[in-house]
Amino acid sequence: MKTLHLPNALLGCKQLHGYRQMTGIMIAALLLLNAKSGQARTEDVKATPDAAMVAAHAAAKGDGLLEALLTELDRSKSQLKMDQVQAPYYVEYRVSEIEDFGAEATFGALRENQHIHARVLRVVVRIGDYKQDSYFGRGQGESNILPLDDDPIALRHQIWLATDEAYKAAGEALAEKQAAMKQFSADPNPVDDFAKAPQMIAVEPTVSLKIDEAAWKKTLEDVTDLYRQYPDVQSVTASARFSAINEYLVNSEGTVTRSGKTTYSVQLSSSAQAADGMRLSRSPAFMVAKAQELPTRDALIGEAKKMLETVVALRKAPIVEEEYRGPVLFAADAADDIVASLIGQNMLGQKPQLGKPNRTTGAFATSYKTRVLPNFLSVVDDPTMKDFQGKSLVGSYAVDSEGVKAQAVNVIENGTLANYLIGRVPIRDFPASNGHGRGAPGSPPGPNLGVLLVKSSEAQSPEELRKKVVQMVTDQGKAYGYRVETLGPGNSPRLLYRVYAKDGHEELVRGAVFSELDIRALRSDLIAVGNDPLVSNRAGGAPTTIISPSLLFDELEVKRADTSKDKLPEYPAPPLKK
Repeated sequence: MKTLHLPNALLGCKQLHGYRQMTGIMIAALLLLNAKSGQARTEDVKATPDAAMVAAHAAAKGDGLLEALLTELDRSKSQLKMDQVQAPYYVEYRVSEIEDFGAEATFGALRENQHIHARVLRVVVRIGDYKQDSYFGRGQGESNILPLDDDPIALRHQIWLATDEAYKAAGEALAEKQAAMKQFSADPNPVDDFAKAPQMIAVEPTVSLKIDEAAWKKTLEDVTDLYRQYPDVQSVTASARFSAINEYLVNSEGTVTRSGKTTYSVQLSSSAQAADGMRLSRSPAFMVAKAQELPTRDALIGEAKKMLETVVALRKAPIVEEEYRGPVLFAADAADDIVASLIGQNMLGQKPQLGKPNRTTGAFATSYKTRVLPNFLSVVDDPTMKDFQGKSLVGSYAVDSEGVKAQAVNVIENGTLANYLIGRVPIRDFPASNGHGRGAPGSPPGPNLGVLLVKSSEAQSPEELRKKVVQMVTDQGKAYGYRVETLGPGNSPRLLYRVYAKDGHEELVRGAVFSELDIRALRSDLIAVGNDPLVSNRAGGAPTTIISPSLLFDELEVKRADTSKDKLPEYPAPPLKK
């Protein structure tokens, strides 16, 4: 990818759940809201916006959609003006061209099969200036669906209508915002509404899906046909979702970007009930950025057997009855979930609502330059990483959804919060984007994770951590400690094992929850980490990656879950033979 950056002086004057639901709801919501590969090309740009746009048009040459976006952008810059409303100071068009394949099988039969192709447009028109503008309420933009072919008139008409609506909404939003601000005292050190960013022209080749749909549908059927061997299991499903998204961005500052990303997800799921009615489930998932890294048919069947055998074992496992307080070891799989929920979501630099004095939102809102983790831990978010230990990372990207170049950010340094992840909406002490403004197709971008990596200066092997648990519970006179393999919703344990002090053997248990597993525990009770970082690629509007090693807490509370036990089925399942 080639990029073109202009100096500021020239600027101006800048875990797969329900495929049908995810795709269908997104498209429906957007409607309610209102390809030829090419190498990046750069031209010498003079110190005028018009010259910058000449370079932008040169970069778009041969791409009908990109050319239509730029043509309408030129018209909007010159003609978008309404009586009694000032002309826009900033216009942005973002299009996500989505190609999606989704399939799901259950009990050995295919029950869902979809292939979707759509172009989702989002238009933002800002009036006012960088210090205070109309990005408020409805003024945050309009979304719609574009035609799939490259008919320039059809494309431009849809873009024109969405731009007109966005401009009108911006005028109303600015008035509403100014009225709302009168309720609050003037801020002596106001934070700008929008950050300037270097112009960038970065046009990458487009991507497309290249998969054998028939083979994958057959694999999903074969995997779920295993239910015949496990009569105690009530449900088994297997689903796949493969996506190719080409994202286009053009704005009135002269930025033009086109980038493509593919993601491949496969998820298995099974559930059962214990004899006492407790519901039990497992849902291992696999997500990669390269199709060749997906598990083979035989490997997937092996993983499905392991899942089903674990569900059967959970039915027979004893319930956690007693309240326990002591050491708990989280394997890397479970640790990834803890890092995502307790660290990842709290390091996003989101501007508070009008009238709120905080720097940002979340549990780390007032933690800037204070200790939030033990001093042997650091956390970096580096979306420029494409691979880690031979595994592709879906959270990787070169340019974010606001046209800003991706960059590594040292968020936590030796336990101290040093930075937040920022988009182009500034917060106090962070006036500029650090390349982390990301958004789902048709949705407003905001600060988000890319590739979040936990590092330690004192890493130990998983076996050393396990021995440490045994030694600690022995010293405390306890019969056992706990080890967590995987977590479910709300960081509740799905695979939880007692580790016995006497001989180190493990026992699978069920029906437990953790008490006080929070940011305080991370800061004060986390005493050691492993040298076994695990890649966890995660789906979402903007895919992310978490990479964390095992985590050892010296004291957590484990107690019985306060869950109801549903009645078992009133009559047996249908016979397996016709």
